[in-house]
Amino acid sequence: MLSPIRLALALRPPASAARPIVADKPAPSEATATARWLAAQNTWGVLSTISSDLNGAPFGNVVSYSDGVPGQGHGIPYFYLTTLDPTARDALKDERTSFTLSEFPLGTCGKIDPENPTCAKLTLTGKLKLVDLQSSETDLAKSALFTKHPEMKDWPKNHHFRIFKLQIENIFLIDWFGGPKPISPSQYLEFGR
Repeated sequence: MLSPIRLALALRPPASAARPIVADKPAPSEATATARWLAAQNTWGVLSTISSDLNGAPFGNVVSYSDGVPGQGHGIPYFYLTTLDPTARDALKDERTSFTLSEFPLGTCGKIDPENPTCAKLTLTGKLKLVDLQSSETDLAKSALFTKHPEMKDWPKNHHFRIFKLQIENIFLIDWFGGPKPISPSQYLEFGR
């Protein structure tokens, strides 16, 4: 007989059930398209904050996110975080944050090393902000998060999860040899409109 935890895990749909099929990667000459592609295709990344527990040292944490419902990403990462986790606590004290994504988990890099410049990597830097629960953005963010990560809807209510978003101030993209590609936040956010 299965324990209650194993039974719950066995009955839960796979986490990948709501994830989009990976679309074709843009050409290296299309830096903004590549950055938006990475944000739309990935479902998790490393969110780094200025640690209040570690005297201001950087702290990176693997987190799930969404930039929109599949096929309708808008580039702004939304996160579902609890202050039981240091990432949310840190952001409430110091909003400075970076969020890093890699192409490698998508399976499109082949057998090359994740650090190979042709395996794209994106770091969005800015401020991690709470989304106002009274704003229309809350519905958009919930839809984006719960579509890509359906199990989030059932996470414990007594953990007081809140929706955060990254207000992007700087973009760092490597998707080919020759160093980072310059992309402004306005180019990134207005792409595809």
